[in-house]
Amino acid sequence: MTIYPGNPYPLGSFWDGKGVNFALYSHNATSVELCLFNAPKGEKEVQRIKLTERSHDVWHVYVGDCKPGQIYGYRVEGPYEPSGGHRYNPAKVLLDPYARAICTIEDWDDSLFGYEIGKDDLTRDERDNAELAPKSVVIDHHFDWGDDRPPKVAYHNTVIYEAHVKGLTRLFPGIPDQIRGTYAALAHPDVIAHLRRLGITAVELMPVHQSIAERHLVEKGLTNYWGYNTIGFFAPGIRFYSGDDPGGQVREFKNMVKELHKAGIEVFLDVVYNHTAEGNQMGPTLCYRGIDNVEYYRLADDKRYYYDYTGTGNTLNARLPNVLMMIMDSLRYWVQEMHVDGFRFDLAAALARELQDVNRLSAFFSIVYQDPVISQVKLIAEPWDVGEGGYQVGQFPPGWAEWNGKYRDCMRDYWRGENSVLAEFAERFTGSSDLYKNDNRNPTASINFITAHDGFTLNDLVSYNERHNEANGEDNKDGSDDNRSWNCGAEGPTDDPNINKLRDRQKRNFLATLLLSQGVPMLVAGDEMGHSQNGNNNAYCQDNEISWINWEKGDQELIQFTSELIAFRRRHPVFSRKQWFKGRPVRSKGLTDIAWFKPDGSDMTEEDWKGGFAKSLGIFLYGGGLHTVDSMNNPIVDDSFYIVLNAHYETLEFMLPAEQYGKKWKVVFDTACPGMKKEYGAGAKLKAGDRSMIVLQSKLQLPGQRLEVEH
Repeated sequence: MTIYPGNPYPLGSFWDGKGVNFALYSHNATSVELCLFNAPKGEKEVQRIKLTERSHDVWHVYVGDCKPGQIYGYRVEGPYEPSGGHRYNPAKVLLDPYARAICTIEDWDDSLFGYEIGKDDLTRDERDNAELAPKSVVIDHHFDWGDDRPPKVAYHNTVIYEAHVKGLTRLFPGIPDQIRGTYAALAHPDVIAHLRRLGITAVELMPVHQSIAERHLVEKGLTNYWGYNTIGFFAPGIRFYSGDDPGGQVREFKNMVKELHKAGIEVFLDVVYNHTAEGNQMGPTLCYRGIDNVEYYRLADDKRYYYDYTGTGNTLNARLPNVLMMIMDSLRYWVQEMHVDGFRFDLAAALARELQDVNRLSAFFSIVYQDPVISQVKLIAEPWDVGEGGYQVGQFPPGWAEWNGKYRDCMRDYWRGENSVLAEFAERFTGSSDLYKNDNRNPTASINFITAHDGFTLNDLVSYNERHNEANGEDNKDGSDDNRSWNCGAEGPTDDPNINKLRDRQKRNFLATLLLSQGVPMLVAGDEMGHSQNGNNNAYCQDNEISWINWEKGDQELIQFTSELIAFRRRHPVFSRKQWFKGRPVRSKGLTDIAWFKPDGSDMTEEDWKGGFAKSLGIFLYGGGLHTVDSMNNPIVDDSFYIVLNAHYETLEFMLPAEQYGKKWKVVFDTACPGMKKEYGAGAKLKAGDRSMIVLQSKLQLPGQRLEVEH
């Protein structure tokens, strides 16, 4: 191989058809060596190349005749002074932070740590780890995308499906064994057909960036199944790859995106830019720590230690230019090269911390807002971290949507029969204007969810009062105590038909509430068919039947109910408004776009909202009050709807509103009687079963009257 000076950019390894340019950022290193390998493990490097060129803290070299598939790493020299924040150790082969593909750890060993295990972290370990260290791979970035185009589904029409690549596909019937649990399986026509049957417009994939399972989990026979332990922000995880050729996971991921796009389905990635897999000062030296510890992490006043706003031991320092650049380069790479359509940022508040406090005007938000690529895709924040003042729901800037944890908590409380939640229920059901309206954001800023990967599944939410995480090996002490669940009368599975009937009804209540609320609904993979984790509300380490969706046991009636709900939402724009409700007359007859009623048909008053015992109400949604137009400037109108909500433990009688609201009403959904399709006249009385929801529809009539439209 012929060695040339090379160029400082692009960072990482880049094959130009003749050779490979390697570039690595390190401000404090004293020397850098590129190490080339013939195999991902079991052998030492076959060649070391000293990088003699350094431009603006970037070390670089060009290696002629080097090709895709080349396995490589770095050895970086500098001071080993933990008290000063420096942890250089040239005995350790390090990953390239910009690696597009990675061969990960298969066996943990003491040599993967920069200090001597059994001692404190102040003594440098001199053992060479080349045979066991994770390594980077040069890739061929070329791929035939054909006529691939981003689906660009409007936010108000978006239905998100949070899924784990392996959990969704490992047990999917009809998929060839060799691709189960992989990107190729997610691209399989049968999996895509299920997503299309449901009406999903976007899959939000749990972390696919290359991650590493912590040593203590592996030694207990467990793993970091969820993957919130990133070590490579540019590399698709090899654990979801069906082949064995180094770097092939990139090609397989791209093909998955291409196939989902053909079906009109967007791809969002759950990304973890708040920390890395290197943990605290007692963690391994795999990449960033050994390349330039003080230039990647938020260090405490005593630089031996790390600020931990993430609960993982460290926090990436998004205040530093090189870290901001790495994050933005990574995001652009996934959009431009991998064609993904959006991101959900794990513990996003940690990225917004300046000195200590969360700052919505931080450098991270500013640079995202100005970026011509990233600012144009869907950006979703998990608006909290574990540090003081980290709960930031409603505080992210315009352009961002947020996981609405307040929506989740309120809806769970309402349907389990808690007191004094009716007023908040109304706020959450209509898009949470109290959180987002003052920032000139729309209802689509609220990502509504009842369940997520973290916590009970929908089935378990109505089947367990307590967590059952014994399989995690932490004496059932891990996971949240604040589940706001209700087991309906028995803990776990039961043969009692009445309890099972109530649980089925509660699942329908939650799904109907989620899909008919204003905002963007997010459904968790498996909830549409009653997937259970046996009461485990923290299955992060369970790569087995606890987490894998069992398709053979899937509740087909619940799948059908969910599909019909999503299709119903898609047909009726009154449930996916672009603007906020105004609550004032929109026509001469005086109808408002939304109105609230007590079961007896009278208007809700201020005192009624304050009634702690109240759990039932009627909601009128006027189809002529959408205040918006379509792409051709035509007014958008819909039928009117009346929603009956009864979270009381007894059947209640409701009176439908007067004729001015609708002459005839037809039942569309009744969670207590799913097949019921009765019709009622104005002012008629109907009975709503205990803990049930009824949706009625009335044809909109606009006889000779012009609809008021606000542009």
